[in-house]
Amino acid sequence: MIKNIVLLGSTGSIGRNVLAVLRENQEHFRLIAMAAGSNTQLLEKQIREFSPQAVSVKSQKHARELQEKFPRKKIVFGEEGLQEIVSLPPADCVIAAINGTDGLAAAVQAIRLKRRLCLANKETMVVAGDLINREISASGAEIIPIDSEQSAIFQCLAASPRRQVRRVILTASGGPFFRDKHRDLSSISVEEALAHPTWSMGRKITIDSATLMNKALEIIEARHLFDLNPEQIDVVIHPQCVVHSLVEFIDSSFLAQLGVPDMKLPILYSLSYPERLAGSCPSLDLPGLGKLEFFPADRQRFPSMQMAYDVLRQGQNAGAIFNTANEVAVEYFLAGRIGFKTIFAVVAHMLDQGDYHPLHSLGDVQETIHLTRKKTIEHIESEVIK
Repeated sequence: MIKNIVLLGSTGSIGRNVLAVLRENQEHFRLIAMAAGSNTQLLEKQIREFSPQAVSVKSQKHARELQEKFPRKKIVFGEEGLQEIVSLPPADCVIAAINGTDGLAAAVQAIRLKRRLCLANKETMVVAGDLINREISASGAEIIPIDSEQSAIFQCLAASPRRQVRRVILTASGGPFFRDKHRDLSSISVEEALAHPTWSMGRKITIDSATLMNKALEIIEARHLFDLNPEQIDVVIHPQCVVHSLVEFIDSSFLAQLGVPDMKLPILYSLSYPERLAGSCPSLDLPGLGKLEFFPADRQRFPSMQMAYDVLRQGQNAGAIFNTANEVAVEYFLAGRIGFKTIFAVVAHMLDQGDYHPLHSLGDVQETIHLTRKKTIEHIESEVIK
């Protein structure tokens, strides 16, 4: 049976990989709706190729322009537009690949409608993990992670109950500065931070990889995805990016998921689960690898990971404060207004000054995001930039 797919974030890095997977597997999947931000030039090409029933864009202006070019398509916009396309009756799977929290309400809507949510962004579980899990318990929907590390853990846990898990081990590439241990992080330029040695990603995610904030977000995400205690989550540096994560069981045996560093692998698995489909990614050349290296993560040089454990201990809305403060700090770094190392200081300050309280609704999450963004900008403008 062909599965009907709704793709949120079609023009981003993950979205383009999703479309490549759908292109190669037309006998299994059909794209019925897609959403994008402001890259309407690429979106128009995608609409012509995949001919979805409905399209959502960020602004009303772009919606009007697209409607003129595609008069027979349903064109919607904004947060309401995202919720409308995930609610289309034929939808089986919703792929959440919008960076940040713009797609949070749509993700919740998909869960309430018992769609399979193929989750590609970390922010959903980081800012609202407890809330999302309550919605899943109420609806019986399922989340299949696309992020390569979380997909690896999901696959390793497939045949084992949680009570048999000692710990999960997230792997990290180490970013562009891992082997340059004596480099002063204060002097790193935007161009250097964007030069990831292995993965091709968007600018914000690439900076998160350089600061290891991406791994901090994954620590928080893993806790909510797999119902783990913080002490059951560990991180190791693995520069080859071949072992995507590991699980250690209580008998001290390990399972690891390996594969070429290509996002099409976890994307296809999330859509086909519990089956596996033949894909276009090459097999690993094990003799050609030569060796697989693992190193401890340096939590002093990259304090982002320790912040993640602090966030989990704090609970409540700490994840939303952490994620939002980091987003703002990265924006300032990419604009050349603060230094690389200052990202850590800004996020630590906002956590230290956080107004912590439980999250009972999406409104509580959005309020935390709004207030944290405002306070982080005020802090940077008044106390960091001089």
